[in-house]
Amino acid sequence: MWDYLKLVVFGLLAVLTMYLASEARDLAYLVAALIGFLSAVVAFIFTLRHMGGDPTPKTGYMDAPIRIGVILTAFWGVVGFLVGTWIAFQLAFPQLNFAWAEGYMNFGRLRPLHTSAVIFAFGGTGLLTTSFYVVQRTSGARLWNDQLAWFVFWGYQITILLAATGYLLGATQGKEYAEFEWYVDWWLTIVWVGYLLLFLGTLMKRKEPHIYVANWFYLSFIVTIAMLHVVNNLSIPVSLFGSKSVQVFAGVQDAMTQWWYGHNAVGFFLTAGFLGMMYYFVPKQAERPVFSYKLSIIHFWALIFLYIWAGPHHLHYTALPDWASTLGMVFSVILWMPSWGGMINGLMTLSGAWDKLRTDPVIRMMVVSIGFYGMSTFEGPMMSIKAVNSLSHYTDWTIGHVHSGALGWNGMITFGALYFLFPRLWNKTGLYSLRMVSWHFWLATIGIVLYASSMWVTGIMEGLMWREVDAQGFLVNSFADTVAAKFPMYVVRGVGGVLYLTGAIIMAYNLWMTVRRAPLAREATAAAPAE
Repeated sequence: MWDYLKLVVFGLLAVLTMYLASEARDLAYLVAALIGFLSAVVAFIFTLRHMGGDPTPKTGYMDAPIRIGVILTAFWGVVGFLVGTWIAFQLAFPQLNFAWAEGYMNFGRLRPLHTSAVIFAFGGTGLLTTSFYVVQRTSGARLWNDQLAWFVFWGYQITILLAATGYLLGATQGKEYAEFEWYVDWWLTIVWVGYLLLFLGTLMKRKEPHIYVANWFYLSFIVTIAMLHVVNNLSIPVSLFGSKSVQVFAGVQDAMTQWWYGHNAVGFFLTAGFLGMMYYFVPKQAERPVFSYKLSIIHFWALIFLYIWAGPHHLHYTALPDWASTLGMVFSVILWMPSWGGMINGLMTLSGAWDKLRTDPVIRMMVVSIGFYGMSTFEGPMMSIKAVNSLSHYTDWTIGHVHSGALGWNGMITFGALYFLFPRLWNKTGLYSLRMVSWHFWLATIGIVLYASSMWVTGIMEGLMWREVDAQGFLVNSFADTVAAKFPMYVVRGVGGVLYLTGAIIMAYNLWMTVRRAPLAREATAAAPAE
C-alpha cells in the first residue's frame, strides 16, 4: 500500500514540475523545474522496480545513505575547492573571467557557487552523514525511519543542485550565505523538517539512557539553523513561475536579520555541528574518553546561550544603532571562554595518547583542526572589538579569518572523519595508504597557512592604506592603488588554494582505493540489535 502511495506522489510531482517547466519565465526556474521532474521520474522508476519484493529486514544500523554520503562529501569538497582556487586566481588575473563565456564564468557567479559548495555541499553533506552515523552508534538504535532517511539525504542533494544551477544562471537573493532563491528555500525547509523529525525520532527510540554530548551539538545545529533559515528568507515570489522574489525586510532591518542569520550560520552550522563531529571522532580515533564530560556540557550550554547574540558585530559603523552593535561585540568577546574551553577539552582528550601524533596522521589532522578552531575563535572576538574592526572591516583580513576557520577547522575535522569512516563502513582493515594521508595533511596545512597569512598581510595593509591621509587631511591612496598593492598576496593565496586542492584530490584517491583495494577485516562491525 505504501509503495502505491509513493508512486502516486512521485507521479503527481513529475506532472507538477513538468507544468512548472512549461510555464517558466526565466532559464534558472526552467532548469530547477527540470531537475525536479527528473528527480521525481527517477524516484518513480526506482519505487516501481522494487515493488513486490521481500522487504529488507530492518536489523542493524542503516549505513547505506552514510556510505553514499561520505563519497559525496569527498566529491563536493574537491568541487568546492576547485572553484575556490579558480576564483582566487580570477582576482589576481581578471582575464580568467573569460569574456567569451558571456558572464557564466564571472567571479560574481562563481563566488556564491564556491561558498555554497564548500559550506552547504561539502560541510552540509558531511554533517548530515556523520550525524546519521553518530546518532545510531551512540543510541544503539537504527535510524527512526528508513524512507524518511532516504528522503532527507537525497532531498538535500537536490537542494545543492537547485542552488548551484541557480547561481550560474543568475538566480540569487544576493544575501551572504543565503543566496538560495525562494523555491530552493521552500524545498530546503521541507527537507530540514524531515531531518529534525528523523534525528529526534532516533533519539526517542534509543537504547542508551544517556544522550551523548555530540548529539546535543548536532541537535542544536539542526534546530537553530531551521529557525535562522525561515526568518532570514521570508520573501514574496514575484511569480510562482519565476525565480525572483522580494524580501519582506528592508534597509537596516534586513541587514540586522541577515547578519543575525549570517553569524549564527557560522555559529551553529560551522561550529556547533562540527563540534558534534569533534566530540565523537576525536575520542574514537585517539581511543581515549573525552577529557572532561562536565566541561563538554558547560561548553554546549554556554555556546548555545551566547552565540545567538553576537551577529550585530558584523555591522559596526553602519546605520545599525550603536547599542546593538556594542551588544554584539560584548557577547562576541565573552564567547572566547566557552570556545577555548571546548578547544582545551578536545586537545586534552589525547592525554595518555600523545604518541599517536607521531604515528597516526589522521589524529594529527584532527588535532590541527582543533588548533584552528581555537585560533579562529580567538581571532573572531578580537575582530569584533570596535577599535580592531575599524581597521579590519571590508578588508581581506576578514577573508583570511573565514578561511582559517572553514579550511582549518571545518575542512580538517571533516577529512579526519572521512578517514575514520571509510574503513569501517566498508569493513576494511584500514586505509589504503597512511603515507597519502600524511601528504594530504602537510599539503592542506601549508595551503591554509599560505592562504590565511597572505590575507592577513594584505588585509592589514589595505586597512592602513585606506585610512592614510596627508598633512591636509586628504586620502593618500586611491582604491586602484590598494588593488595593485595586493596583487602579490593574491598570487600567494592562489598557490595556497592549489596546495589545499591537491591534498583533497589525494584524499579522494586514497578513499577510493580504500574501498577498492584495502583488505577486508575478518569480522564486520557489530550491528545494533534487531528492531
